Amino acid sequence: QVQFVESGGGLVQPGASLRLSCAASGIRFSIHTMGWYRQAPGNQRDLVAQITPGGTTSYANSVKGRFTIARDNAKNTVSLQMNSLKPEDTAVYYCKSVASIYWGQGTQVTVSS
Repeated sequence: QVQFVESGGGLVQPGASLRLSCAASGIRFSIHTMGWYRQAPGNQRDLVAQITPGGTTSYANSVKGRFTIARDNAKNTVSLQMNSLKPEDTAVYYCKSVASIYWGQGTQVTVSS
């Protein structure tokens, strides 16, 4: 059974940092490109960062230079370090294999003063 379990969200002030984690199971994690997505109320779900099996990363322009995606193939986990958070980063964040049709429950990130 494919599962993606996200954690680490919360309520923070603008300029703060958060680190999201995702545990994957039911897939051969080391061969999958993994992605972090987000969905704000009324918006579509967008890819914000992805990392290939070899560690090549790419980011949406809106988060480039502030967010860092990383993976640990030994632990089947992927993380998203988010720095200099802005109110517009407020969303539910999801992780999954880019190729998977399955989604986790997501973790809420709220940036507000």
